[in-house]
Amino acid sequence: MPIVKYTDSDIDLMARMMRAEAVGEGKQGMLYVGNVIVNRSKADCLDFRDIRTIREVIFQVQGGNYSFEAVQKGNVFYQRARSTEKRLARKNLNYWRQHPAKYALWYFNPYGPCPPTWYGEPFSGQFKNHCYYEPAAGTCASVY
Repeated sequence: MPIVKYTDSDIDLMARMMRAEAVGEGKQGMLYVGNVIVNRSKADCLDFRDIRTIREVIFQVQGGNYSFEAVQKGNVFYQRARSTEKRLARKNLNYWRQHPAKYALWYFNPYGPCPPTWYGEPFSGQFKNHCYYEPAAGTCASVY
């Protein structure tokens, strides 16, 4: 049973985002980005209270900018989705979740050591260049 409802166009959109954000980190890195996308669609809290679909997650605007840099700057994001990334996106949407992004709502590449918190949210782990952060305890039960 899928973790969230999705359409073929959601798979395509998510696959393109996973590739644009983490192709340099291989399949595992792309799956972690997929975890964050799925988690944001489930999170009924914080900045994601009114975000319910994959499309809303991908194109969410916060502080005047898209939440995902690739939407604004990413020529890779605007290329066609490949079958490899579509398989990974489907895997995320159906069941796959793993640490450090299992409950993460944020990630970024600090070009240095991962800080212990990011905007007050606790560090959950690192994979290659990306640092992952999950909501502070007791602030977002819908993610867990």
